[in-house]
Amino acid sequence: MVDKIAGLARLIATVLAIVAAFVAIPATVNVTLVLVILGLIAGLKYKPEGTISLLLVVLALPLVGAALANIPAIGAQLNAVAINIQTAAAAVAATVIAMRLYNNSRDDVAAFAGPAGGAAAAASA
Repeated sequence: MVDKIAGLARLIATVLAIVAAFVAIPATVNVTLVLVILGLIAGLKYKPEGTISLLLVVLALPLVGAALANIPAIGAQLNAVAINIQTAAAAVAATVIAMRLYNNSRDDVAAFAGPAGGAAAAASA
């Protein structure tokens, strides 16, 4: 269920990133905040194998947007699309990093606690 919700959040973030670049969104809607929230939710779907690709996307999109900005008539909008997608991808990366830190901490605590059963299992042996 979490995968479906995260996938839907990713889809909505992508559509919003594109639409917000070409259509005037009312000032009452904070597009950046919505993209960050959707990105945080979408990050729940990412597996550790995709982390490097995700971080490369976060680093490359501003450069791609800057290059696209040089295209006459539509460059500014393409740059906005790249920046919007980069915002959502950075939020996804934040979730992936937070989950990785949580898993590492959980594993460290489990290793520190020792084998299952602890002192009670050692005493009965």
